[in-house]
Amino acid sequence: MNRQQKAAKVEEVSALVAGAHTIIVAEYRGLDVGSVTKLRKQARSQGVQLRVLKNTLARRAVSGTAFAGLSDKLVGPLVYGFSADPVAAAKVLAAFAKDNDKLVLKGGAMPDFVMDEAGVKSLATMPSREELLARLMATMQAPIGQFVRTLNEVPRASSVRWQPSATPRSRSQPEPHPESEITRSQRIRSIAMSLSNTEILDAIAAKSVLECPN
Repeated sequence: MNRQQKAAKVEEVSALVAGAHTIIVAEYRGLDVGSVTKLRKQARSQGVQLRVLKNTLARRAVSGTAFAGLSDKLVGPLVYGFSADPVAAAKVLAAFAKDNDKLVLKGGAMPDFVMDEAGVKSLATMPSREELLARLMATMQAPIGQFVRTLNEVPRASSVRWQPSATPRSRSQPEPHPESEITRSQRIRSIAMSLSNTEILDAIAAKSVLECPN
């Protein structure tokens, strides 16, 4: 590969890095062609960009970015998984490694956060963005007024966890229904805090007007 080709490759990988929320690396030593083809197919189906790269080129691509801390883990023959979804690359590679001992997870990174093998496996157990959106849509069966009030409280909920009040409730104040006012609200908050504002608004827009209570 000449200098011009190397520059073009670095530019390509830099674009992948810029569009990624997560980068996962795994050693593929001994993995046969058929297995690699299967892994690529699974990655594409989940929106994961899979690349086999020279580590020196990868280090240049992440240098000066929020993924620069990953450089220390770029050793050996590696396959790189890039995904915009925070958990997609981890899910694909961790699932494949579970059934293929020739693929060994080495680590990964999110912006300004580096993970070891255990961290990648832990990330892989978390729900994907699509799963979070599905849960959010399910909670929208609650009265729309309650849903909107809860979303408005999300910024505060991110820094202050809900705690039962130590002050006794007066007799004039009715006891809240635990599912409709507490349990459901907490569930909506936890899901909403995992999604961007755009994704929340898109989910609301996707809900039919006919489904909303009058």
